[in-house]
Amino acid sequence: MDIAKDKASIEAILFISGEPVPISKLLKKLGMKDREYVEGLIENLSKEYRERGSSLEVVRAVEDRYTMQVKNEYSLLTADFAPKSEIRGAVLKTLAIIAYKQPLKKSDLVKYRGSQCYEHVKVLVEAGLLDAEPCGKTKILKTTTKFSEIYGLESSTPTEIRRFMESILK
Repeated sequence: MDIAKDKASIEAILFISGEPVPISKLLKKLGMKDREYVEGLIENLSKEYRERGSSLEVVRAVEDRYTMQVKNEYSLLTADFAPKSEIRGAVLKTLAIIAYKQPLKKSDLVKYRGSQCYEHVKVLVEAGLLDAEPCGKTKILKTTTKFSEIYGLESSTPTEIRRFMESILK
């Protein structure tokens, strides 16, 4: 067992992935069975990034997934250099309102965003970022686990997501 090599392998996988990686996939790719060992290496790697004051961080996302990401305080600085998302502009604003106010009735969303939000919701549901559950004549909108994964959140609870949204606005 070569701890330095194992840790470097995890770092490379998390760096190149671009999305949260399940611990089970890391174990399989590294040919390991000891989950605690791998989680310990990830925690050690995360600690190293914190201690050196890096702009990057290694964090646990939802459902036992891990990701390497740019810290929130550097997101505005790096935004112009990030790969372009298919979801931009007005659709992204709609997503932000839903994420902050969830669970949110679609009928209430129309009051905030106007009738164009129907198309926005359709795009966001197709992208797997929103769930739209029927509730009478309207739908209840909530973000999905995929939303939390993309933004590197440890939890997909509305409270955690609201805190995340507030941290971006500060």
